[in-house]
Formats: sequence, C-alpha cells, structure tokens
Amino acid sequence: MGEKVRSRSIVFPGDLIAEGSFRAGAYTYTEGNKIFSSVFGLCEIKNRVVNIIPLQGFYIPRVGDNVIGVIIDNSPTSWQVDINSPYIAVLQFSDALSKPVDVAREDIRRYLKSGDVILAEVIAFDKLRSPLLSIKGKDLGRLENGTLITFSPVKVPRLIGRRGSMINMIKKELSCKIIMGRNGRIWISSTDPQIVNLVRKIISLVEEESHLPGLTDKVKSLIVKERGNIDR
Repeated sequence: MGEKVRSRSIVFPGDLIAEGSFRAGAYTYTEGNKIFSSVFGLCEIKNRVVNIIPLQGFYIPRVGDNVIGVIIDNSPTSWQVDINSPYIAVLQFSDALSKPVDVAREDIRRYLKSGDVILAEVIAFDKLRSPLLSIKGKDLGRLENGTLITFSPVKVPRLIGRRGSMINMIKKELSCKIIMGRNGRIWISSTDPQIVNLVRKIISLVEEESHLPGLTDKVKSLIVKERGNIDR
C-alpha cells in the first residue's frame, strides 16, 4: 500500500504509481484501489492526488547538452531558467561569472534579468532536483540581436540531420547564424521577419514530415522557392 514511485519520477504507461487511499488525477487510470500511469511522463503526487505530466514532446535534460533557456526569475545567488522542459533549471551565480562577486552587495539582475535568452550547458541533473546550468564554456552566455523559435524537442535530431547535414544546409542557404539547443529551441541571428518566417516554415515541414524520406530535398526546395520571394 502507499506510493510505489516517488513524486517527480519518470513513469511509463502501465506503471503502478500508488495503491490505497489516493485519488487518480490527469493521465492516470485505476484498477481497484491501484492507480496506474496512462502515458510516458513525470509523476506528481500532491495531497494524495496522483497526476502525470506527459513528456512526449518535452525535453528531458541530459548532462552535456547545450540548451537555449529564458531567464524567468532570480534569487540572491541564482537564476531560474525555462528550458522548454517540465523541469525549471537553475543557473548559479558561480556558474555564470568567472570573477568572484560579493552577492550580498551585488544585484545579480545587473548581469542577467528576466526575459534574457541564454545558451547554456547542462552540468548536473538526476531527475529528483532541478537541472543545473553553466554559461562559462566557449560560445555560451547571453544571446542578443536575434529571434527565438521553439519547436518539438523530439524533432531535434531530424532537424540537425545526419552528421549535421540538414542544419548546415539551412545555415548555408539562408546565410545567417543559427544556434540550435537540444531542448527544441533555435536562435536565429536575424530580425528580418521574412527570414524568421521562412525558418518557421522549415520547422513546420520537418515536424510534419520527419518520418518521410527525402526531407532534406524538400526543405531545400522550400528554401529556394521562398528565398526567391525574399530577394524580390
């Protein structure tokens, strides 16, 4: 009787979550007094109510991944970062700046504030606590003068292509810098609405036809067609 898995654990369809005096919530089903998960997701047990947050299409952090995040809040010594995941990531002050700073006297919003977009590396994650990020590595840090686009993280490998063939072709054809995060986010170093709109069309095509052959050729044809309209 009781909880069979810990709250915030990853569960699969058919997994037994709890037994006894619990209430079934979203994305669960019951058999007698047992509650099971109906989807692949994140288990959440609160006030004896069992809910599952679906993870199909969500990003699950992995150590070493480069992700594009958005600062959403801060404490005196860290920032909270939306990484397009059920998990809110944490960027500690010590993992953001190379120089020592007296956090008791400094307002960390001087360095990063809500709404800022960053490219960061996941340096720690164990599914039982928030992912930890760092922006100390090469090319990491705040992203400026561009546009953020979010799409399904499960489509990232298809958009990258074999050995980077797809994303490199897109960069070459559009002649603009594109940064891709493993968490289903792209940063385009362009504020040209026509270029941004074309990238959105490319992503929609990849999401809709990622399971079909000849996708790279279709994307290239779309770029050639749309670029002709842009150049006019």
